[in-house]
Amino acid sequence: MNNQISRRDFLKYSTAATAAAFIPSRAFGANNKIAIGCIGVGSRGRNNMKVFLGLENCRVVAVCDSYKDRQEQAAKMVNTQYGDTGCAMFGDWRQLIARKDIDAVMIAAQDHWHALIATAAAAAKKDMYCEKPMGVSVVEGRKIHDAIRRHKRVFQSGTWQRAQGKFRQACALVHNGYLGKLREIQVSAPGPSYQPKYEGPMDPQPVPEGFDWNMWRGPAPNKPYNPGRVARPDWYLIWDYCAGFICNWGVHYLDIANWGCPSIAKTPCEIECKGVYRKKGFTDNIESWNGTFTFADGLKMVFCDRSESEKDVGTRFIGDKGWVHVNRAGLWAEPESLLQVRPKSGETHVYQCAEPGEDIITVKKRTGDEVAFRTFNHGDDFLSCVRSRKDPVSDVNATHVASYLGLIAEIAARLETKLKWDPKREKFIGNDEANARLSRPMHNGWKL
Repeated sequence: MNNQISRRDFLKYSTAATAAAFIPSRAFGANNKIAIGCIGVGSRGRNNMKVFLGLENCRVVAVCDSYKDRQEQAAKMVNTQYGDTGCAMFGDWRQLIARKDIDAVMIAAQDHWHALIATAAAAAKKDMYCEKPMGVSVVEGRKIHDAIRRHKRVFQSGTWQRAQGKFRQACALVHNGYLGKLREIQVSAPGPSYQPKYEGPMDPQPVPEGFDWNMWRGPAPNKPYNPGRVARPDWYLIWDYCAGFICNWGVHYLDIANWGCPSIAKTPCEIECKGVYRKKGFTDNIESWNGTFTFADGLKMVFCDRSESEKDVGTRFIGDKGWVHVNRAGLWAEPESLLQVRPKSGETHVYQCAEPGEDIITVKKRTGDEVAFRTFNHGDDFLSCVRSRKDPVSDVNATHVASYLGLIAEIAARLETKLKWDPKREKFIGNDEANARLSRPMHNGWKL
């Protein structure tokens, strides 16, 4: 993007001396570059890997995947980038994180793997860039959070919208009271627009050569291989591997809701949610939903599904003085003058900055100049924090909250009942059946 800047420029107020004081005791790799191992190099994982391949202060040294051809494709990309053959390949992520020369890992395995890999990586003293959400249960997210804090690791999640200026701009308007008293938050994310692609037979099939089905399945229930279980986007729609887009996609815009209004992670609430569940082929998780969070302070958050192409998808904050709506396509407000607000000295800023106006730019258009916030590189933000030991923009606290908001809405839909949520204890009040669903059993000998 034309207004993209590096994390180092964005945080230029941080002096080199200050940053040096926080560099961990172990030395980084060759040429003082951060050595990265990539776990899960399907389409999402390769996209993440490309970001790191394009940054000068790191080096990808190893890749891991259950598919041999994906290992080879990713290793070829790495070796072509660096002009050598130094990239190691693994089929078992435990072998990768055991390497002492790896400083950080990128995790983009299926959702049901996130907690096991992330907690093990933290214990192995690896910093991590981990795809959202924080697993497939609330307890898994809490386990990741606690492991990151206990082992003092740097954690950046794939909620990259936080690096985009328009999301920061919307949240700053809310934080600094430009909307007045906040009355309602509206959050929507794609659901039914994703449909399974596999249309073959449902009976067990031979495992293809070069694919480790047991490792791909991991802690999920022990079911026979069928290509319909691993197809994309089909696996996102299967409960064994993903809680559904109410969490996997919803996490992005729920994250912005929490960023703009942090009280939703601290205030008890009641949750009602109606859902429709998938029944085609192997797919069985939630397809569409309509939920309402009613907080003890009177604030409401409406959370529902929308098509990705609809303007209403995203996060809208509504106050008694106006509203602001943001999604990946743009930023809108009423009154429109809200979009010309320049943060003033002393106002709250949603991410680190010497002065609130530090990251503000002016965009010249035919209709006149517009105020905008800069966009920075999400991967570079992670690497800079690996060196400084500060929390990145998408830290483990925020990602845990954004993940569990979708998960507890799904529990309310599944049980078809109103639930009361205590955010301090991360428990439902007076409903044992709902609390039992805050965790999931692991299978095939895997344990957290």
